[in-house]
Amino acid sequence: MTDIASVWSAVGGDPALLARVSAVERPGVLPARLPVRDLARACVGACALAAAELGARRAGDGEVPAVRVDDGAVATAFVSERHLLVGGRAPESFAPLSRFWRTADGWLRTHANYPHHRARLLAALGVADDPDAVAQALAERSAREVEETVYAAGGLAVALRTPGEWAAHGQAAALRSRPLVELTRLDASPARVLTRVGRDPLLPAAGLRVLDLTRVIAGPVATRTLALLGADVLRVDAPWLPELPDQHADTGFGKRSALLDLGSDRDLFEELLTTADVVVTGYRPGALDRFGLTPRAIAARRPGVVVAELSAWGAYGPWDGRRGFDSLVQVATGIAAVEGTEGRPGALPAQALDHGTGYLLAAGVLRALTGQTDEGGSRLVRVALARTAAWLLEGAALLPEGPQRPPGEARRLPEGAGQPAQDAGRPADGTGRLPEEATRPPQRAERLPGEAGRLPDGAGRPTQETGRPAEDAGRLPEGAGQSAEGNRQSAEGAGAGVGGPGAWLAEADGPLGRVRYVLPPVTFAGGPRDWARPPGSWGADPARWE
Repeated sequence: MTDIASVWSAVGGDPALLARVSAVERPGVLPARLPVRDLARACVGACALAAAELGARRAGDGEVPAVRVDDGAVATAFVSERHLLVGGRAPESFAPLSRFWRTADGWLRTHANYPHHRARLLAALGVADDPDAVAQALAERSAREVEETVYAAGGLAVALRTPGEWAAHGQAAALRSRPLVELTRLDASPARVLTRVGRDPLLPAAGLRVLDLTRVIAGPVATRTLALLGADVLRVDAPWLPELPDQHADTGFGKRSALLDLGSDRDLFEELLTTADVVVTGYRPGALDRFGLTPRAIAARRPGVVVAELSAWGAYGPWDGRRGFDSLVQVATGIAAVEGTEGRPGALPAQALDHGTGYLLAAGVLRALTGQTDEGGSRLVRVALARTAAWLLEGAALLPEGPQRPPGEARRLPEGAGQPAQDAGRPADGTGRLPEEATRPPQRAERLPGEAGRLPDGAGRPTQETGRPAEDAGRLPEGAGQSAEGNRQSAEGAGAGVGGPGAWLAEADGPLGRVRYVLPPVTFAGGPRDWARPPGSWGADPARWE
């Protein structure tokens, strides 16, 4: 079941603490055939409870603060990139070559937001940087043949599969044998001793140092959450691998950003590592091994550390070394087929695998820190976008259930949903329409209590702007996706009540100018309501702890 209890169980939480959680449910947000709203609420709710638990431990209180999860706040946060404005400018989420394409035998999705991925895609196809040329080349080839050809060239392309086809894949089988959140004790290092913290606000991660080696969305969402909770988060990137500026801004709140070459700047990196409490990595499994950054190697040099690993496909199975992004995982696992209409693949109303997995990772880190105060031991927390996707499909009874799932009846899709959406003209659910719940008008939103926070002068003021209109979710027009799903779905409809998302938006001035952004959905009584600093420019900070 995609509920808070299942996530709390996955991160090893005490079931008795679930009584501290309440929810404001808004059935109209994140409309989809799959239980996306439930997944989003569960991931954020469990993360907030883990933060409240650690906060109570550090404050010396016997009672864990109450946690309130509002679907409106959660749904708005799951489309935070669509609400972002930097200097009044709305970002472009996807590049022209990041989209669905028709092939000779079905559909294919490519990802080419980064210049090096675009170059590899074009080289693999042998065509110019022109969507028409790409479309013509793909129309004559098999989707799975292109998938392998582009992968071999270091690019990203994934053939559309149904849930059944994915269930028969070796990678799906590898994922089924793993829990939603993997928690491993790496050694017998002594128990962690945390200093006492105050309550103005209660910051569970205050004084902890987080070395952030992540990119894109999921990993940065996890570290952005740890920054909200008081951690000193230093993101480190290679100088030759720039991040997309708007993506960096959206996930950069509360953090600093530095550039290091792990080859030539190794001594400086090791100096950072020796006093890090948490190391979060988001690269392909094995990509950092040559730098001695396997979990056990890190723990050997920094006993008592928490290592958190994120990947697209998992650290095991035939696809363990492949690159991947949320949109591609949706296509491979059958989610795009389930959400399709009129014979075309569709998409979730948010990059929910990215955002959800980010909160799962943060929850796992917080629970690991709490566990260390009792039992010690360096810890490994591991999650994967494809495992989160499997959990979502399990919640709709479209995949066999994985391990460590609580009993209970899984939600089922409307009759006909989840049928293949590969052939043109064949509706994915027999009607081409979303189920009744997905189109039901949302309830009126409630404004979060409390002030917006601790940002510099003039920051944190709610804004009533309602975001950019976009086309209806889940449907691609004839021509199959001249732009990506992020710009095809309404940010307002995905994450708001009748009054729009303004209750969960704020503005702040900072190094990038005036920024409109989404307030954090992770809240608990007495906890922070906003980040301590707005985002800065990529790589603008020195590589040292504060």
